[in-house]
Amino acid sequence: MTALCQGPDPHPRTPRLIAPPGTTDVHFHLFGPAAQYPYVPDREYTPPDALAPACRHLFDTLGIQRAVLVQPSVYGADNRCALDGAPQLKVPFRIVVVAPFESSDAELARLHAQGARAVRFIVAHAGGLPLGDLERFAARLKAIGWHVQLLLKAPDLVALEPRLANLPTDFVIDHMGFIRPSEGGVEQPAFQALLRLLRSGRCWVKLSGAYRLSTEFPRYPDLAPFARELVQARPDRILWGSDWPHAVFKGQMPNTTDLFDLLLDWVPDEATRTRILVDNPARLFGF
Repeated sequence: MTALCQGPDPHPRTPRLIAPPGTTDVHFHLFGPAAQYPYVPDREYTPPDALAPACRHLFDTLGIQRAVLVQPSVYGADNRCALDGAPQLKVPFRIVVVAPFESSDAELARLHAQGARAVRFIVAHAGGLPLGDLERFAARLKAIGWHVQLLLKAPDLVALEPRLANLPTDFVIDHMGFIRPSEGGVEQPAFQALLRLLRSGRCWVKLSGAYRLSTEFPRYPDLAPFARELVQARPDRILWGSDWPHAVFKGQMPNTTDLFDLLLDWVPDEATRTRILVDNPARLFGF
């Protein structure tokens, strides 16, 4: 049994960034109650409960008006916590699920009716969907208007770049590709692979998880050049996510508001911020 990891700061501060109408958080999770939604035995962490009322408090504080709930690794392909919890947020929502390729058309249609619009391949943690199914599942998802989301580590971007570049549907890279400034500047191979994929036209990138990539708490200035270059490359393909409740993080826990306010540093142009927070997620997820 894995140890219980720390929870988020329960007191998000009032942000400096004024959220434009329709602001969307495209990456966060709900956990628990564990007795109702048990975790898979073979997991890397055990989160404390992170329930819809606490998430809604965060959204009210930040001005989040739309939400994309993402299935975490600890639930495997059991999407019940997300499917049951998303309506409790009381905002328009979509869900990124984990579902095996063998799922029937009827099952995918059921998930679509409940808000699902993407399937997540979790490569950075154990127990994710097999990458051997990636291409044929992507083709199947394209037919129903869904896309693929991928949680990778930086070396995976280099290894998988040719396969990702040839996927038949759009795909989203979580957490800026897990590229760490400590492992090199913007010229490092993984980041250049990410830029090439982003410029190709099918790739989207989430500005999320800054605290996982940099130790320069709380504004992570070493990560700013990476974020700015991504935005400059394809401002129409960039998304933002809080990554609340910041599970399996062992460092100094950020206040989630600080992660939102990073956009003032990374994206100083208000029109571009609105594109990232409102227009891009509306187009990708059909809000």
